[in-house]
Amino acid sequence: MRLSLAFVVLLSTSLSVNSFPAFSRVKRAEVLDDNAVLNFALTLEHLENAFYTEGLAKYDDTAFASAGFSSFVRGRFAQIAAHEKTHVKFLSDALGDKATQPCVYNFPYNDVKSFVALSQALEGVGVTAYSGAARFITNKDYLTAAASVLATEARHASWIASAVSKFSGWSGNFDVPLTPNEVFTMAGAFITSCPDSNPTLPLKAFPALSIAKPKALPGSAVTLKFDAPAATESLTSQLYAVFFTGLDKVFVPLQADRKVKVPENLLGTVYVVVGKSATKADDEDIVAGPTMIRFEFDSNGKVIA
Repeated sequence: MRLSLAFVVLLSTSLSVNSFPAFSRVKRAEVLDDNAVLNFALTLEHLENAFYTEGLAKYDDTAFASAGFSSFVRGRFAQIAAHEKTHVKFLSDALGDKATQPCVYNFPYNDVKSFVALSQALEGVGVTAYSGAARFITNKDYLTAAASVLATEARHASWIASAVSKFSGWSGNFDVPLTPNEVFTMAGAFITSCPDSNPTLPLKAFPALSIAKPKALPGSAVTLKFDAPAATESLTSQLYAVFFTGLDKVFVPLQADRKVKVPENLLGTVYVVVGKSATKADDEDIVAGPTMIRFEFDSNGKVIA
C-alpha cells in the first residue's frame, strides 16, 4: 500500500521537534574517539531496537492486515527487529563495561501505518549516521564492521520504502552523510531520558527545526520554524536554508519571515538546516536543524504530490 506524501512528510519533520531539550540531559565529553563513535552508534541501535520491540508487541499479523499490508510485511519487520537486537549486542560486546545503556523513548506513532512511516524515517537516519561517522573511525576492524551494519541499515530502508510503502528504494546517486551532531539532534526527538551512568559523548544537539504548513514540494514556498534566540538575536547577517541532497548542499536565502523557496529538482530524502553561511554548512555554521523532508517520486522521476 502507498502512504500519502503529506503524511510521510509531516511525520518526518517530527525528527527534529523537541530534540534540543532531550539531549540537554546527555553528558558530553570532548574527544570523538573510536569508543565514542561506537557508543554513538549503539545509542542509535538501542533506539531502533526499542522502536521495533515496542511496535511489534503492539501490532500483530491481524493489525497489519487490517491496515492493508500484505501478509509478509510483519514477518519482515520481525526480521529487521532481530537485526537491530543483534547490532545492539555486537556493539555492546565490543565496548564491554564502556557500553551505553538504553534510554527511555517516546515514539510518535498511533497505528500500523504511522509505525511503518516512522520506521522508514528511522532507517534513513541510521544510514546517514553510519555514513557520516565513518571518517572518525581509526580502527580498520571497527570501520569494516560499521560498513557491514551500514549496508544492512540501507537494505532495511530500501525495503520499507519500496516493498512496503511503494515508493522508490533510493533517493539518487548518493545518500546524505550527516555529522554525528546532526544525527544526535534528530534522534533526540524520541529520547525522554537516559541513565546517569551512561558514558559521556562529545556531541551536541542543535535547536530544533521544523516546516510549517503548507507541505513542502520542490519549487514551493514554505515557512521554517525554529527557536534559537541565543543564536539568532546576535546575528545581523543573512540566514540561509541549506538543503542536503546526496553529496550536494543547496543554499537558499531565508526571508525575514522565515519563508524560503524549496529548490527545484529535489528528489528522495533531503535534510534541511538553517545556517549562517552561504557557502558551507559545517557544525559551527548551523543555527537550527536538521529536519527531514521526503520528496517521493515515481518510476519516471516525477515527484508524487
